[in-house]
Amino acid sequence: MPGRRNTRRVGIADVASMAGVSHATVSRVMNGNTTVDADIAARVRAAALELKYKPNPVGRSLALGKTDTIGIVVPDLSNPTFQAILRGLSIAAARDGYRVLIADSSEVSSEEAILAGEARRRCDGVVLCAPRMSDADLEELAPSLYPLVLINRTTESVPTPSLVVDYGQGIQELAAHLVELGHRKLAYLTGPDRSASNVQRLRGLEKFTAEFPDVELQFLPGGNTFDAGFESSDAVASCGATGILVFNDVAAMGLLSGLSQRGIRVPEDLSLTGFDDMPFARYTMPPLTTAAVPITDLGDLAWRRMREQIQTNDAASPTNYFPPRIELRGSTGPVKA
Repeated sequence: MPGRRNTRRVGIADVASMAGVSHATVSRVMNGNTTVDADIAARVRAAALELKYKPNPVGRSLALGKTDTIGIVVPDLSNPTFQAILRGLSIAAARDGYRVLIADSSEVSSEEAILAGEARRRCDGVVLCAPRMSDADLEELAPSLYPLVLINRTTESVPTPSLVVDYGQGIQELAAHLVELGHRKLAYLTGPDRSASNVQRLRGLEKFTAEFPDVELQFLPGGNTFDAGFESSDAVASCGATGILVFNDVAAMGLLSGLSQRGIRVPEDLSLTGFDDMPFARYTMPPLTTAAVPITDLGDLAWRRMREQIQTNDAASPTNYFPPRIELRGSTGPVKA
């Protein structure tokens, strides 16, 4: 029709025709191949500029065998811990020109393996935070995800860099702190049953009870959310313990709120601790005694371990252990006389 604009997309053939070279030469120049003669490369770039040619990113990725994207699978992106890991990972990856694709399993263990596989098909590697996945499933899945970095998990099926927080040591030190304050009746408000880090905490508490046989320690079902902590306040208030260890800071904050509504004062009537040292843990009323985990550093190091694998095709990196640092604040105090 008269006046109709030609909207045909400029392709690699147009650039090749204008520059007087083959399609393959244009492809090599556009992909940064330095083996092309400098004068020819300049001619190709000039033609591409004049034609306003924009390479197809999908085609470029297929040609190079890389996407400049890595995936991260997390169980709950609303949890500030995973937000901080993601932030550290994204900032570090961006410095090297990589983007991060995020997959949230919404605490559904069966989704972790599915999402990890999908992420690997779309990305150059996967950072896997899969605390709910069984050990057997992880061992089976890990070889298919290379390059892979694990956070708070380890695997024996394939050499894989692992970044592991020593949750067991952290919970032991928090419990010992309560004992130093005179508490002899403690309770642990547990995390999700299938949580790998909850298992580590339970093992740490086994060691604690062996070291302090005169201390009574009971276990109360809890969770890892604000609501779970809040809903546990009745059970905590009636259990008879004077010192409460909570799975994480979010649940501890929920418990603080529930106890306050019941007129139970912290730490005058009851001492409690969290875990993770989230950015706002120091601003609760009272400020929360907790175990600080270098979560942003985890994200940064996860990228460095991933970059090593992408660049060298070698996964022989050590497991890095991070000991938590105990932050003593106002939510713990001497046992009530």
